[in-house]
Amino acid sequence: MQYQTVKEGRFLSRPNRFVAHVELDGTEEIVHVKNTGRCRELLVPGARVYLADSGNPHRKTRYDLIGVEKGPLLVNMDSQATNRVFGEWAGAGNFRPGLTLLRPETVWGNSRFDFYWEATGGRKGFVEVKGVTLEENGHARFPDAPTLRGVKHLEELTRCRAEGYEATVCFVLQMGGMVDFGPNDLTHPAFGDALRRAAAAGVEVLAMECTVTPDTLTIHKPVPVRL
Repeated sequence: MQYQTVKEGRFLSRPNRFVAHVELDGTEEIVHVKNTGRCRELLVPGARVYLADSGNPHRKTRYDLIGVEKGPLLVNMDSQATNRVFGEWAGAGNFRPGLTLLRPETVWGNSRFDFYWEATGGRKGFVEVKGVTLEENGHARFPDAPTLRGVKHLEELTRCRAEGYEATVCFVLQMGGMVDFGPNDLTHPAFGDALRRAAAAGVEVLAMECTVTPDTLTIHKPVPVRL
């Protein structure tokens, strides 16, 4: 995916989950943060950040904070981008051979999944996509904060698998150069336990790292999953 009109700034502070103060072109600008996670290891004072111009002069915040440099690592922080890049990647034939349908935001029972898909041979299934921004010494981790919603998604995927659907949770690593991916058991052990149960029940666990530039995000290749 491609962003339009990206500018470089310097992070100053984050008074709440939704906005940040950034130095841009010598002035302080209030910008929208496109990630409600903690991101404490990323958004540190003085960090170089990247802002996408919304193109809407009537918006309260003209810019969206979409990326940040963590040492030599460039991390995309746009939580809305992961479904889009997965859709582009899957639609290009990289997810399932013979894909005939890829439908976003699909309701099944009491659940809503990021994607429903069908492929030749009668194959069909559901996908839940999770964006990953947490990195520790080259190891990608999820989540960066407790997520009861994430546990619920894994339990729902397990039920789908029991009903005969294929089921996948795809962790989109919004950075490159990772050694592997695993659950962040220290932060939320219940999520790690749920992920291991889902995998044992036949839910496919994918971790796909991305190629990241200040204005693009593209799924690049899989990395090993360590449960």
